[in-house]
Amino acid sequence: MPRQSETSVPRSAGPASPYNVARWCAGNGWPVHPLAPGRKTPAANCQACRDEPHRPQDCPCHSAGRWCHGFHAATTNLSLLDAWWGSHPTLGVGVSCGPAHLVVLDIDAHSAEVPDRNRLLPGIPIHESVNLAGLASGFDTLALLAALRSQQSPADDDSTLRVRTPSGGLHVWYRTPPEGPRYRSSVGSSPKVALAWQVDVRSTGGYIVTPATRTSAGTYSPVGAARLPAILPDWLATELQRTGHPVNNGTTPVPPPRPVSPRPARQRANRLLEPLLDQVKECAAATQGTAFTEKLNRAAYTAGGLIASGHLTDSQARDLLTAAADAARPHRSRHSLAVITSALSAGASRPLHFKGRP
Repeated sequence: MPRQSETSVPRSAGPASPYNVARWCAGNGWPVHPLAPGRKTPAANCQACRDEPHRPQDCPCHSAGRWCHGFHAATTNLSLLDAWWGSHPTLGVGVSCGPAHLVVLDIDAHSAEVPDRNRLLPGIPIHESVNLAGLASGFDTLALLAALRSQQSPADDDSTLRVRTPSGGLHVWYRTPPEGPRYRSSVGSSPKVALAWQVDVRSTGGYIVTPATRTSAGTYSPVGAARLPAILPDWLATELQRTGHPVNNGTTPVPPPRPVSPRPARQRANRLLEPLLDQVKECAAATQGTAFTEKLNRAAYTAGGLIASGHLTDSQARDLLTAAADAARPHRSRHSLAVITSALSAGASRPLHFKGRP
């Protein structure tokens, strides 16, 4: 079990500096990585990592003490924390959920078109007799799931750390035993792996913004008295199992990229990815009915495979995907970021290698 720190994040975000928050997380056994100042996205890679495609696992920056590749650089090494936040005190703080044995429910409250009732809780048909009037957010779908299981909604679980987000959403933090099952990250809009509509799961392959972190939109503020995650409730573990979230710890390691020259590989990667990005951008022609999420998910999944095979860097992929998503849905950046993060992680499990001549 990760060591639980005797310190706690302050109830008021004011006195909690990013450096102190990072040390608090490390004291709890949660690896942390820097976020860009005033933002909820990872700090930028070094120039070499931007220019030369390679897998995060092979990056020499980590052994050199640099934070490249987002949550892949997360650490509990206090010397690195001193160096990172000591030199750059305005960096935010993210926690890599998988190594921290965390499962965080990210409940969204942004305005969105409500899908068909049978897509609200994947795998659970909702009878026409159930009145869904007023349902508008992840708070509602999670409460519906909990009610169907005769349980309290996690949004109301005052036994665990809960963090209000600047957009009005809520992060509900839980932990799992080190020897327990591992779960994959997902987005609530996913047609394949989702817990509930507008409820994202942050775990293996994902990160979460820490309480007391400030962004241009506001501060991530703890709710209630609990300052540490409780053990994941059994009923939620069952739901994650049902919806396909467990990670197979016996999966085959990702093979190294083939020894091909960077230029042809990058050209092939661009030829494969560009049509998918164009489909995302074309969604700008209409505000709905364009399957925007599915198209962005497909593009990001493909990009994840290209990253894993060394044909594209994580930062290059995120820049391309974010630009396409913002062109189509400029007011849904938070949703787009969640889709991109989840799909990149899923795509990384299937590296894309090219055969034959370019």
